[in-house]
Amino acid sequence: MSGSAREAILAAGRLSAQSHGYGGLNMRELAAEVGIKAASIYHHFPSKADLAAAIAERYWQDTKVWLEEVAKEEGDPKASLRKYPQTFRMSLENGNRLCLGSFLGAEYDDLPEQVRQQVQTFADVNIAWLAERLVDAGLTDERGSEARARSIFAAVAGAQLLARSRSDISLFEAMIDSYEEAGLLPG
Repeated sequence: MSGSAREAILAAGRLSAQSHGYGGLNMRELAAEVGIKAASIYHHFPSKADLAAAIAERYWQDTKVWLEEVAKEEGDPKASLRKYPQTFRMSLENGNRLCLGSFLGAEYDDLPEQVRQQVQTFADVNIAWLAERLVDAGLTDERGSEARARSIFAAVAGAQLLARSRSDISLFEAMIDSYEEAGLLPG
C-alpha cells in the first residue's frame, strides 16, 4: 500500500470518526471509500485501535500546527485568542462534524489506551496554547492561566456540541459572542 493510500485512510477515518466516533469507525466502509480491500488497511494499521490512535495523533498534530500558525499570523495574543474558536467552527462547516478530540473524549471509557493517550494530548496541546496566549495578552498570570485555558477549551467545545446538535452554526457564533461579552474570551 502506498503512502498516499495510507494518507487517504487517515483522512477518511478522520471524517468518519468526527461524524460517528470510535464506535462508528468501520474498516470495510473506510476501505470502500478509499477504493481498496478491507484487508489492505491492516497492512498499515494492525487493528482498529491502531488506526484510531493514528487518526487522533494526526489530528492533534494538525491542530498544533494550525494554532502555531494563528499565533504567528495574528502576532497579537488577544487576536489569536479571538481566532481560536475557528478551529472548532471548521468542523461544523465540514458536514456538521464534531471536533475529533471532543467526540473521542465523550467515548473515553470505551477507548483503547493508545487512543485515550492521543485524546489527552489533544486537550493538553489546546490548553497549553491557550494558557500561553492568556499570559502573553496580560489577561491572567502564570498561576491562573491553566484554569482559564481549561475553561475556554471546555466552553468552545461545548458551544460546538450544542451547535452540532441543532445543525446551527449561528448558535455556535452566538455562544462565542456571549463568551466575549462575559470576558471569558477577549472581545
